[in-house]
Amino acid sequence: MQDDEDDRYRAPALDKGLDILELLASVESGLTQAEIAKRLGRSPNEFYRMLDRLVRRGYVTRLDGDRYSLTLKLFGLGQLHAAVRRLVSYATPLMRELAETSWQANQLVVFDRGSAVVIAQQEAPRYWGISIRVGSHISLFDTGSGHVLLAFRSPEEREMMIAEHLRSTEKFAPPPDFFARLDQVRDRGYEMMASMQTAGVYNLSTPVRASDGNAIAALTIPYIPLVNTPDAPDITRTIDLLQVTAAKLSQLAGFEPEQAKAVRAAS
Repeated sequence: MQDDEDDRYRAPALDKGLDILELLASVESGLTQAEIAKRLGRSPNEFYRMLDRLVRRGYVTRLDGDRYSLTLKLFGLGQLHAAVRRLVSYATPLMRELAETSWQANQLVVFDRGSAVVIAQQEAPRYWGISIRVGSHISLFDTGSGHVLLAFRSPEEREMMIAEHLRSTEKFAPPPDFFARLDQVRDRGYEMMASMQTAGVYNLSTPVRASDGNAIAALTIPYIPLVNTPDAPDITRTIDLLQVTAAKLSQLAGFEPEQAKAVRAAS
């Protein structure tokens, strides 16, 4: 009887789309339309329109012209719910402490469906500071947060994130030296750049990393040099405070630095 009930409410097109997503989630290098059809035991012609819709909706991307692979859109959708709320709850007291010790505002940014999105922000504790509204969508290409979110990802993930960004924003592709810049950010461990949106502001950004080492968020200070305030931390000290805070949050997210791994392995 249960089988009859399940059969009555079948949605073949939806089942077909979910079959494709589940199959692509199980492979790393993507599959051609013919390979998808073979693995699912169907004719290739059955999947042409479904693949086209999944590509247009941003769930699947085409690699090298004829191979299909999942984008990060499903990951982004998942981030909008419990995981993000949990991350914000862990980050809030640390961000508040960072604002007090640095005298600067700070924000937490994640990648979501083609954009860098502010999910939490802490005001500067004194008179002056730059704040960005929670929910704001910012560029991957010309912000410190965007650079960090891309720098601490694999080359394949970077490619998918940038493809989603271009689809969602209709912006031009990044400049030729952009990927070299991302490599520098990864080697240095943080981004420091003059803001391309506000004169006199410096974007200081560092990753919040998960257990696999990838950035799940960027913790960013829009640094304003304060005058006539000799006790205020300078930019070098502010970077140190930012990295210490991000390291604490990364530890809560399960990240273990290589040095700690080596000590643990030797003990």
